[in-house]
Amino acid sequence: MKRISKLLCFLAVAAFFSCGNSNEKNDKPESNQMVAEPVTETLTPVYDDDADPMSQLDEALNKAQNEGKHVIVQVGGNWCPWCLRFADFITKNADINAIVNNAFVYVHVNVYRIDENGKRNVNEDAMSRIGNPMRFGYPVLVVLDADGNVLHIQDSAMLEDGQSYNADFVKRFFEMWTPNAVRG
Repeated sequence: MKRISKLLCFLAVAAFFSCGNSNEKNDKPESNQMVAEPVTETLTPVYDDDADPMSQLDEALNKAQNEGKHVIVQVGGNWCPWCLRFADFITKNADINAIVNNAFVYVHVNVYRIDENGKRNVNEDAMSRIGNPMRFGYPVLVVLDADGNVLHIQDSAMLEDGQSYNADFVKRFFEMWTPNAVRG
């Protein structure tokens, strides 16, 4: 009986640790780690590696103020297959694309900048300005009001479905953060 108890205890502990480390989307890099994933689809790069992220944010906020919209900041990089998949997904889904175009100024901000030595560094000023969202992995979506206040940070893993995104989840996310929805 003691042997069975010990075996069951061992199995329970082993199951706990294997489940605790299991994550359907564990391919997202930590903020200081990048994981390559085989990409079978051809995806268009959407991040401008040479852009100044602070200027990108300023321009997006200015446009949002003029148009009565919120800003969506998609943080990631062209190295991130999930970032490119999300950009492709919302562009190709007509319903979602209409919501985005009507209610948001959308900007892709690269989490990293490359210095003169070729070293990758986090765009710390820009990340700080939008609530340091890197803890959620990439892409991460930050909703700003037209004054630049962070309204919400969305972990995109919650919007996934297999190797893509769930249209209902993505649509609901955007609908819940339009200026009209937030105003009530």
